[in-house]
Amino acid sequence: MDRQEKKHLVVLTGAGVSAESGIRTFRDDNGLWEGHDVMDVATPQGWQKNKELVLDFYNQRRKACKNAQPNPAHLKLAEMEKTFAVTIITQNVDDLHERAGSSRVIHLHGELFKAQSSLDPSLVYPVEGFEINLGDTCEKGSQLRPFVVWFGEPVPMMDAAISAVKSADAFAVIGTSLMVYPAAGLLDEAASEIPKFIIDPKMPSYYPAKHLIPIEERAGKGVLIMEEHLKKWFFPG
Repeated sequence: MDRQEKKHLVVLTGAGVSAESGIRTFRDDNGLWEGHDVMDVATPQGWQKNKELVLDFYNQRRKACKNAQPNPAHLKLAEMEKTFAVTIITQNVDDLHERAGSSRVIHLHGELFKAQSSLDPSLVYPVEGFEINLGDTCEKGSQLRPFVVWFGEPVPMMDAAISAVKSADAFAVIGTSLMVYPAAGLLDEAASEIPKFIIDPKMPSYYPAKHLIPIEERAGKGVLIMEEHLKKWFFPG
């Protein structure tokens, strides 16, 4: 089957997917990440207050990501492209989906291994190595910042994500609390008649809906269970 003939599986992934690769979730239970209040390192106000702190925060995350490897959940989702037309919508800024082999990834919250002009958001550059430092500038002379959507900033890829979900033949939410909007609202965009899955060992709150299957497992095992459900749904007999 070519991509046009395959059923369209759309998957929204959050921090719980990357956690199995050893990447810590953005916020621990105490609301801190590496001892920092997220408002100091993940907001425009934090950036204006202390650019060096913000740059170092993301440099360390980039370094940790370089040392991490895709886990079974990433690899299985990539492998499922043999059977389905898979679109990954991720809240994660790491590149583990791409490194696992997924060919269609929409990054809602930006990409860790890219830098952005703080003057002209359309100027985006790959990060060589793992550091962005004070004094690294865009072609217009403005300081480079992480290519990450911070709290309080618009989510440019949201329209693409909504369009993907509306075209889905199946939809899954994996490893996200469904607390961060607008991404959390994507579940409401899925058609009522399609199979929908929520995979998480700590099941988030959700409204029961038609054909919604909760799978209370970690991402790696949960994706395997979802695959069996999808085979029965689309390829019975």
